[in-house]
Amino acid sequence: MPASPVGVATASAIADRATRALGDPRSRFDWQWTARLLATEPSEFAATVAELAAIRPVQEEIRRRHREAGRPSYAQFRAPLELYAMVRVLRPAHVVETGVSSGVSSAHLLLGLERNGRGTLHSVDLPTRQRGSTFSARDSPVALPPGKETGWAVPSGVRRRWDLRVGRSEDVLPGLVEPLPSVGLFLHDSLHTPRHLAFELSTVRPRLSPGGVVLADNTVWTGRAFPRFADEVGAPVVRRGRSDLVGLRMPNGRAGSEARRSVP
Repeated sequence: MPASPVGVATASAIADRATRALGDPRSRFDWQWTARLLATEPSEFAATVAELAAIRPVQEEIRRRHREAGRPSYAQFRAPLELYAMVRVLRPAHVVETGVSSGVSSAHLLLGLERNGRGTLHSVDLPTRQRGSTFSARDSPVALPPGKETGWAVPSGVRRRWDLRVGRSEDVLPGLVEPLPSVGLFLHDSLHTPRHLAFELSTVRPRLSPGGVVLADNTVWTGRAFPRFADEVGAPVVRRGRSDLVGLRMPNGRAGSEARRSVP
């Protein structure tokens, strides 16, 4: 007998438990944002969201590592659950992210790839380090605690599909992207300046798959860089709620030149 379909209400309850496991209320699953980026209805990926129940031990381990490092409120990418769902639905052969820090986003991308049974996560990070033995107001919210390295909160059992490269995006990203046949998902969460975001988007653009998803966080600091890119490829900007985390879905055909209106 085939399994009963999972409803959105059931999947939402599971996602809420995943949010509590991470200990970050900002990470509550955004169904509308995800549906628009995946160009489908929430009911079509509810079963995928329900899979978050199986990865809760990893999320609890990430939270435990944050606490043990003295950073229980460690700055995290605010949509890790959505990353998992996007990877599962898109089934990309290659995912690229810039900016890793403790690795909350990386872990969820890797978990999705592992569930797919295929694909590689290519991550680039230039770490910022905590100045002293304890975190202070002078430190960046993503500064690595003493003795920790990039991706320090990602459990070893999750790392099998990870190509992690430490260095400046300007030095690393072009050589990383150039040999890839395609990039199905790109996440910018590194240096948040207009020039830097524009550089990363232009670098990865030739490899972006039709129907692939492009995400950028903290766009309050990057001016018109992301909307300009969206205009160039002919795709609407989709904002996650009222935050400055935005995304777009690459057109399935050749990118158009006409500007598209932003989706609120």
